[in-house]
Amino acid sequence: QVQLVESGGGLVQVGGSLRLSCAASGRTFSRFAMGWFRQAPGKEREIVAALSWSGSSTYYADSVKGRFTISRDNAKNTVYLQMNSLKPEDTAVYYCTASERRWLPPNDYWGQGTQVTVSS
Repeated sequence: QVQLVESGGGLVQVGGSLRLSCAASGRTFSRFAMGWFRQAPGKEREIVAALSWSGSSTYYADSVKGRFTISRDNAKNTVYLQMNSLKPEDTAVYYCTASERRWLPPNDYWGQGTQVTVSS
């Protein structure tokens, strides 16, 4: 088991930036591949980004490539999602996820979510 707690969401204007953080506890963090999903109102949940156990492999949804960056700090048991050049369509609840079994998608464990709202 691992517990995931997201932070860093909020309201930002179009073109702005936010950095989401996800603090993990309960198990050895380096054993988990990590990811971020999001769900916009009326839409299905979708994967945004994923990061392998070592951090050597990354995945990004086409809609965020070049704008979002996922990273991890194993010493702090934390994964980040740096979001730049935000667009209104990025508005969603963002969920941190983790998995020991696979890195794509790493969706065995979920955080409670953090709201990101991009205003135009």
